Amino acid sequence: MGEDKHENEDLIRWAFPEDVWFHVDKVSSAHVYIRLHKGETLDDVPQTVIDDCAQLVKANSIQGNKMNNIDVVYTMSSNLKKTAGMDVGQVGFYKQKDVRSVRVEKRINEIVNRLNKTKEEKHPDFRAEREERDHKEREAQRKIQQELKLKEKEEERRRKEQAELRSYSSLMKEENMQTNVDDGNDSDDFM
Repeated sequence: MGEDKHENEDLIRWAFPEDVWFHVDKVSSAHVYIRLHKGETLDDVPQTVIDDCAQLVKANSIQGNKMNNIDVVYTMSSNLKKTAGMDVGQVGFYKQKDVRSVRVEKRINEIVNRLNKTKEEKHPDFRAEREERDHKEREAQRKIQQELKLKEKEEERRRKEQAELRSYSSLMKEENMQTNVDDGNDSDDFM
Protein backbone atom coordinates (compact mmCIF):
# COMPACT_ATOMS: atom_id res chain seq x y z
CA MET A 1 0.00 0.00 0.00
CA GLY A 2 1.34 3.41 -0.88
CA GLU A 3 2.22 5.72 2.01
CA ASP A 4 0.80 8.78 0.26
CA LYS A 5 -0.48 9.83 -3.16
CA HIS A 6 3.04 10.30 -4.51
CA GLU A 7 4.11 6.80 -3.50
CA ASN A 8 0.83 5.54 -4.99
CA GLU A 9 1.89 7.25 -8.22
CA ASP A 10 5.17 5.31 -8.19
CA LEU A 11 3.25 2.10 -7.53
CA ILE A 12 1.01 2.76 -10.52
CA ARG A 13 3.96 3.50 -12.79
CA TRP A 14 6.22 0.60 -11.73
CA ALA A 15 3.76 -2.14 -10.72
CA PHE A 16 4.36 -5.60 -12.11
CA PRO A 17 1.80 -6.75 -14.69
CA GLU A 18 0.81 -9.64 -12.40
CA ASP A 19 -0.05 -7.28 -9.49
CA VAL A 20 -3.68 -6.85 -8.48
CA TRP A 21 -4.76 -3.27 -7.66
CA PHE A 22 -7.52 -2.36 -5.17
CA HIS A 23 -9.20 1.03 -4.61
CA VAL A 24 -12.45 2.40 -3.19
CA ASP A 25 -14.68 3.24 -6.16
CA LYS A 26 -15.30 6.96 -6.84
CA VAL A 27 -13.71 8.02 -3.52
CA SER A 28 -10.15 8.94 -2.63
CA SER A 29 -8.42 6.02 -0.91
CA ALA A 30 -5.21 4.09 -0.57
CA HIS A 31 -4.00 1.98 -3.47
CA VAL A 32 -3.43 -1.59 -2.31
CA TYR A 33 -1.49 -4.08 -4.42
CA ILE A 34 -1.01 -7.79 -4.08
CA ARG A 35 1.55 -9.64 -6.15
CA LEU A 36 0.47 -12.85 -7.82
CA HIS A 37 2.77 -15.60 -9.01
CA LYS A 38 3.49 -15.73 -12.72
CA GLY A 39 0.58 -17.16 -14.65
CA GLU A 40 -2.01 -16.51 -11.96
CA THR A 41 -5.11 -14.43 -12.68
CA LEU A 42 -7.81 -12.63 -10.72
CA ASP A 43 -9.72 -15.92 -10.58
CA ASP A 44 -6.87 -17.45 -8.55
CA VAL A 45 -7.15 -14.87 -5.75
CA PRO A 46 -9.03 -16.35 -2.76
CA GLN A 47 -12.16 -14.46 -1.67
CA THR A 48 -10.70 -14.01 1.83
CA VAL A 49 -7.73 -12.10 0.38
CA ILE A 50 -10.08 -9.93 -1.71
CA ASP A 51 -12.14 -9.20 1.41
CA ASP A 52 -8.99 -8.33 3.40
CA CYS A 53 -7.79 -5.93 0.71
CA ALA A 54 -11.23 -4.36 0.43
CA GLN A 55 -11.29 -3.75 4.19
CA LEU A 56 -7.78 -2.28 4.02
CA VAL A 57 -8.61 0.27 1.30
CA LYS A 58 -11.87 1.19 3.07
CA ALA A 59 -10.01 1.74 6.36
CA ASN A 60 -7.43 3.90 4.58
CA SER A 61 -9.94 6.16 2.87
CA ILE A 62 -10.91 9.34 4.71
CA GLN A 63 -14.36 9.47 3.14
CA GLY A 64 -14.84 5.76 2.47
CA ASN A 65 -14.07 4.81 6.06
CA LYS A 66 -17.10 6.79 7.25
CA MET A 67 -19.44 5.33 4.63
CA ASN A 68 -21.32 2.03 4.58
CA ASN A 69 -22.13 -0.06 1.50
CA ILE A 70 -19.21 1.09 -0.62
CA ASP A 71 -17.78 -0.61 -3.69
CA VAL A 72 -14.13 -1.53 -3.92
CA VAL A 73 -12.84 -2.03 -7.45
CA TYR A 74 -9.93 -4.26 -8.34
CA THR A 75 -8.14 -5.27 -11.51
CA MET A 76 -4.77 -6.38 -12.77
CA SER A 77 -2.28 -3.52 -12.68
CA SER A 78 -1.61 -4.03 -16.39
CA ASN A 79 -5.19 -2.74 -16.92
CA LEU A 80 -4.43 0.60 -15.20
CA LYS A 81 -4.29 3.56 -17.55
CA LYS A 82 -2.41 6.70 -16.56
CA THR A 83 -2.38 9.72 -18.86
CA ALA A 84 -0.50 13.00 -18.54
CA GLY A 85 -3.65 15.01 -17.81
CA MET A 86 -4.61 12.97 -14.75
CA ASP A 87 -4.04 14.17 -11.19
CA VAL A 88 -1.53 12.45 -8.92
CA GLY A 89 -2.97 9.09 -7.83
CA GLN A 90 -5.77 9.18 -10.39
CA VAL A 91 -6.09 6.27 -12.83
CA GLY A 92 -8.35 4.97 -15.53
CA PHE A 93 -8.71 1.55 -17.11
CA TYR A 94 -7.88 0.19 -20.54
CA LYS A 95 -10.70 -2.36 -20.40
CA GLN A 96 -13.63 -1.59 -18.11
CA LYS A 97 -14.86 -5.19 -18.46
CA ASP A 98 -11.68 -6.43 -16.72
CA VAL A 99 -12.47 -4.37 -13.61
CA ARG A 100 -14.21 -6.26 -10.82
CA SER A 101 -16.03 -4.91 -7.83
CA VAL A 102 -16.78 -6.12 -4.32
CA ARG A 103 -19.33 -4.57 -1.96
CA VAL A 104 -18.17 -3.70 1.55
CA GLU A 105 -21.12 -3.32 3.90
CA LYS A 106 -19.17 -1.89 6.83
CA ARG A 107 -15.71 -1.77 8.30
CA ILE A 108 -14.75 -4.95 10.14
CA ASN A 109 -12.26 -3.87 12.78
CA GLU A 110 -11.02 -7.44 13.45
CA ILE A 111 -9.73 -7.72 9.87
CA VAL A 112 -8.18 -4.24 9.85
CA ASN A 113 -6.51 -4.79 13.23
CA ARG A 114 -5.15 -8.20 12.17
CA LEU A 115 -3.68 -6.66 9.02
CA ASN A 116 -2.23 -3.67 10.88
CA LYS A 117 -0.43 -6.02 13.30
CA THR A 118 1.46 -7.57 10.39
CA LYS A 119 2.23 -4.20 8.79
CA GLU A 120 5.85 -3.60 7.78
CA GLU A 121 7.19 -0.20 6.79
CA LYS A 122 9.33 -0.51 3.67
CA HIS A 123 10.38 2.06 1.14
CA PRO A 124 11.48 -0.01 -1.84
CA ASP A 125 12.75 1.37 -5.11
CA PHE A 126 9.82 0.30 -7.30
CA ARG A 127 11.60 1.29 -10.49
CA ALA A 128 14.68 -0.80 -9.66
CA GLU A 129 12.52 -3.81 -8.73
CA ARG A 130 10.58 -3.55 -11.99
CA GLU A 131 13.72 -3.09 -14.08
CA GLU A 132 15.37 -6.08 -12.40
CA ARG A 133 12.28 -8.23 -13.03
CA ASP A 134 12.07 -7.09 -16.66
CA HIS A 135 15.79 -7.79 -17.14
CA LYS A 136 15.39 -11.34 -15.81
CA GLU A 137 12.40 -11.87 -18.06
CA ARG A 138 14.32 -10.61 -21.13
CA GLU A 139 17.26 -12.90 -20.24
CA ALA A 140 14.93 -15.89 -19.99
CA GLN A 141 13.39 -15.02 -23.38
CA ARG A 142 16.85 -14.58 -24.91
CA LYS A 143 17.88 -18.00 -23.58
CA ILE A 144 14.77 -19.61 -25.06
CA GLN A 145 15.45 -17.96 -28.42
CA GLN A 146 19.07 -19.19 -28.40
CA GLU A 147 17.93 -22.74 -27.64
CA LEU A 148 15.41 -22.57 -30.48
CA LYS A 149 18.10 -21.35 -32.90
CA LEU A 150 20.42 -24.18 -31.81
CA LYS A 151 17.65 -26.74 -32.35
CA GLU A 152 16.90 -25.28 -35.79
CA LYS A 153 20.58 -25.45 -36.78
CA GLU A 154 20.83 -29.05 -35.55
CA GLU A 155 17.67 -29.98 -37.42
CA GLU A 156 18.99 -28.32 -40.61
CA ARG A 157 22.29 -30.21 -40.26
CA ARG A 158 20.41 -33.50 -39.84
CA ARG A 159 18.26 -32.77 -42.89
CA LYS A 160 21.36 -32.05 -44.98
CA GLU A 161 22.97 -35.31 -43.82
CA GLN A 162 19.83 -37.27 -44.72
CA ALA A 163 19.64 -35.57 -48.12
CA GLU A 164 23.31 -36.35 -48.74
CA LEU A 165 22.77 -40.02 -47.92
CA ARG A 166 19.84 -40.20 -50.32
CA SER A 167 21.66 -38.50 -53.20
CA TYR A 168 24.09 -40.14 -55.63
CA SER A 169 26.60 -37.29 -55.45
CA SER A 170 28.88 -39.26 -53.11
CA LEU A 171 28.92 -42.21 -55.47
CA MET A 172 29.81 -40.32 -58.63
CA LYS A 173 33.14 -38.91 -57.48
CA GLU A 174 36.21 -39.22 -59.68
CA GLU A 175 38.36 -40.84 -56.96
CA ASN A 176 35.82 -43.63 -56.45
CA MET A 177 35.66 -44.55 -60.14
CA GLN A 178 37.73 -47.24 -61.86
CA THR A 179 38.30 -48.08 -65.48
CA ASN A 180 39.51 -51.24 -67.18
CA VAL A 181 42.79 -49.48 -67.85
CA ASP A 182 43.39 -49.18 -64.13
CA ASP A 183 43.08 -52.98 -63.66
CA GLY A 184 46.42 -53.63 -65.27
CA ASN A 185 44.67 -55.79 -67.84
CA ASP A 186 44.93 -53.85 -71.07
CA SER A 187 44.14 -56.71 -73.37
CA ASP A 188 41.22 -56.48 -75.63
CA ASP A 189 40.97 -60.21 -75.69
CA PHE A 190 37.64 -61.29 -74.49
CA MET A 191 38.51 -64.89 -74.28
